[in-house]
Amino acid sequence: MRADIVILAAGQGSRMKSNLPKVLHPIAGKPMLEHVILSALQTQKVIGKGGIHVVIGHGAEKVKSALGHYDLNWVEQTEQLGTGHAVQQAVPGCKDADVVLVLYGDVPLIHASTLQSLLAASNGERLGLLTINLANPSGYGRIVRDDFGSVQAIVEDKDATPEQLAINEVNTGIMAIPGNKLGDWVMGLDNKNAQQEYYLTDVVSKAVSEETPVVHVQPQKATEVEGVNSRVQLTELERAFQQQLATAMMTSGVTIIDPSRLDIRGDIKTGRDILLDINVILEGDVEIADNVVIEAGCVIRNSKIGEGAIIKAHSILEDADVSAHCEVGPFARLRPGTQLAESAKVGNFVEIKKATIGEGSKVNHLTYVGDADIGAGVNVGAGTVTCNYDGVNKHKTVIEDNVFIGTNSSLVAPVTVGKGATTAAGSVITQNLEEGQLGVARSRQRNIDGWQRPTKKN
Repeated sequence: MRADIVILAAGQGSRMKSNLPKVLHPIAGKPMLEHVILSALQTQKVIGKGGIHVVIGHGAEKVKSALGHYDLNWVEQTEQLGTGHAVQQAVPGCKDADVVLVLYGDVPLIHASTLQSLLAASNGERLGLLTINLANPSGYGRIVRDDFGSVQAIVEDKDATPEQLAINEVNTGIMAIPGNKLGDWVMGLDNKNAQQEYYLTDVVSKAVSEETPVVHVQPQKATEVEGVNSRVQLTELERAFQQQLATAMMTSGVTIIDPSRLDIRGDIKTGRDILLDINVILEGDVEIADNVVIEAGCVIRNSKIGEGAIIKAHSILEDADVSAHCEVGPFARLRPGTQLAESAKVGNFVEIKKATIGEGSKVNHLTYVGDADIGAGVNVGAGTVTCNYDGVNKHKTVIEDNVFIGTNSSLVAPVTVGKGATTAAGSVITQNLEEGQLGVARSRQRNIDGWQRPTKKN
């Protein structure tokens, strides 16, 4: 069965009070519309691949620019005249579809499994509706049934009678329309209603009049069909989605001290017996192996952390590769290109960029290491700086195995410190050191007798 999917994403979202198109506001680090696209792609893997047509309007170029890497058919709705009018714009592209699924770019948490159930119920022969029962249905279109329980129509809230307003089964807007009925039903809509808009929901009465069966499916959770029209609703769905992600992670063997204070904004792969303390943020592609501890306030972005590593409080890792049994932090920053070999240690207020730190090496305090290769068993003293930038170009520092770098050393790149060499504290190293040498590069101390301290002038 070929399933084409139409995603409506043309609305302005005026209640968001934003210059950013509503569907580009993020949930868990991804635009709302991207979440819908991903659910659509997962659905088609099971049901049958067809086109994905995204109807855009407000901020169309921004939307296409943000999500242009997906294989989508972009359809522009120059006037926003209702959901039916929006689907009309996509009808020409759906002529080969057995069934057409209609989704919404501002309903980001819909599950692929729910959509698969809806498409299976429709099977290209029946009109499938996704409905839900709400304690407070105000604002939603009501599902009107006959005495036998068969769906007869969907009546919008503003057009409903008092008896219809008492109905608590409501329309979510998501539906599966038989492909051979799409053109006649959608192109035949009118706007004779309170809003003078073309309602997609009017296809229900068309199906009933033609004796096409109308079936319904309901989602497992209400959050699947909740839309976003304000920043308050955006925040509510963000927290609901974060809870879902945290629950899945805990189920797989991760201890999360407080799921309400964890943010996941990407694709995270985790092992077992991991501990995540409060206020941890995981972004992008992150891999965390078994027995890792990530303490409070850490940000891990596009990084790998090996087995048994400890990331201490308030450390930031970005595009870094941390091997097994390393220690990082607290208050450390690993910038892109950082690679720590097994059992390496990076301590407090250390920044590392585009550098490799060898097995068992230590960079413990108040140090900057950039554009450097550091071997195994190296000790880098506090206050050390690899001076890698001459104002125009970057240069490399090489520190070979078992080197001892004295406190407050400055290594002016390009420079190499050979195996087992030592730099004296406070040295400015501008020349290579051979294996086993001691490099002393500081002025000789003078002690002056009779020194008179300056006094404050009146």
